[in-house]
Formats: sequence, C-alpha cells, structure tokens
Amino acid sequence: MSGGRAVTMARLAGDRWRVTRPWPAALRPYLHSYAGYWEDTATPYRVRIVPTGRAVLLISLGEPFAQVHRLAENGPEIRVVGSLVAGLEDGPRIADHPGGQEAIRLELTPLGAYRLFALPMREVANTVVELADILGPHSRELVERMSCTRDWGERFDLLDAALLARLGAGPEPAPEVDQAWRMLARSGGTVPVARIAQETGWSHGYLVRKFTEQVGLTPKMSARVLRFHRTMGLMASGSADLGALTAHCGFYDQAHLNREFRALAAVTPGQVVAARMAEGAVAL
Repeated sequence: MSGGRAVTMARLAGDRWRVTRPWPAALRPYLHSYAGYWEDTATPYRVRIVPTGRAVLLISLGEPFAQVHRLAENGPEIRVVGSLVAGLEDGPRIADHPGGQEAIRLELTPLGAYRLFALPMREVANTVVELADILGPHSRELVERMSCTRDWGERFDLLDAALLARLGAGPEPAPEVDQAWRMLARSGGTVPVARIAQETGWSHGYLVRKFTEQVGLTPKMSARVLRFHRTMGLMASGSADLGALTAHCGFYDQAHLNREFRALAAVTPGQVVAARMAEGAVAL
C-alpha cells in the first residue's frame, strides 16, 4: 500500500479478478475508472466495445489482445501488441483476447486524456494505437518495471507517478470546452448545441472546432454518445422499460432509440438487456 491506500481484490465472473486502490486526489477529476485485472486460468474471450464518451489507457502486463477491429471498417484488423490507447469512439469494436490477461485499465474523461496525451484528441478518435506512439518510448520502460513486480501496490505507485507527471505538464483545456463538456455530460447529451454555444459565448463554428480538437468528437456526436451511454447504464441497472427510457433519455420515440443503438453499437436494446455488460463492453 502507499500512504494508507490499501489494495483490494475482488473476484469477477469465472476466474477473473479486479484489483483496485483509492486514486490519488490529484487524478480524480480526470478519471472514471482505474483498476487492474488478472485471471486464474487463461480463458479466450471476445467482447464488443461500445461508445462511452471516455478515452481508455490499457497497460498490458500479460498477454495482449489478439486483435481490435472496428466494425465499420472494411480493411484489415488492427493488431495491437502490448499496451494501448483508445480515443473516443462513435461506433463499436470487436476485441479478441487469447486469455491470460493481466493489465491495468483506465477510463479517462476526454479533457483528462487531452492533458495526459498532450495532442489534439481528434487524432486518436475512433482509433487504437500503441502506448509508446502516444507517450513516447520511455513508456516501454515503465511497463517493463510494472511487469517485473508482482506487487499491485507497487504497480499502482509507478503508474500514479507517471500519470501525475504527465498531467502536470499537459496542456490546459479551454474553459469554454470544459464548460461545454460538463453541460453535455450532466444532461446525458440532451442539451442543444446552440444553447451550449450561447452560454460559452462562442460561435457555433468555433465551438465545434475547439471542442473537436480537445474532446475528439463533435459536440453533436458527443451528445449522441452520451445519450446512448446513459441509456446503456440504466439498462444495466435493471431499467428495461424502453418506453420510459425513451422519454427519460431524450429520444424522440422508441424507433429513434433503436436506430441509435444500431448506429452506435450495432446491437438492439433487447440484445443489450440480455447481455452481460461491463466497462463499455458487451460480452459476445
């Protein structure tokens, strides 16, 4: 442990374990989740990764994903060897893993990712890239040091220090973009973009340009993703009344909800209700 922050392990489905520790206070504004995972037995699996409005950083300490393939793409699968970064998505991916996963996975707010990655977020939107391509070759040394210890507290210590150093030196998001994102996130994607532009004092065009640069998706697409993700979360918590969800989450009607689920995740609401969901993924 570090500074009284004890590591906790919890068994998930099957032989998979989740490892957590309270996050450093300085990281909390930028994170949605931060946890380690490992398996007792190597079990291959496939998941459909759906849009969440979050960026992902995955530190691979064991077997990497075999492939990560965006369904809308007709080209070859993206093979990612080792640790990876994924920007915000507006469509689904299929991820195959051979089993034997041991990793630390972070979900970042878009503006937390903008500070951490120190590049325009539109460059990593709808794509998955090697960690070293974003954080530089020194990140390989960090991953190697984390792999060489079996102590999860020490692993978190190493990653905490690297994240805090990157965030401290990263670019500051524009206050207007931060305000725009907060308005969208708090409303679940239901606030009109015209109202956001009015409240930030920016023109519609300038808001779209700056927002897309620092978040990765346009305000309109971000609103769609957030509305979808909110609906997914309510379904996962047991709210399966699609009629009530349609109005509550800001869809025009149930047909609109169905279209958005097909467009953003290539699934139906019924398939989501029947599937096991965890951390932006639907088990296949």
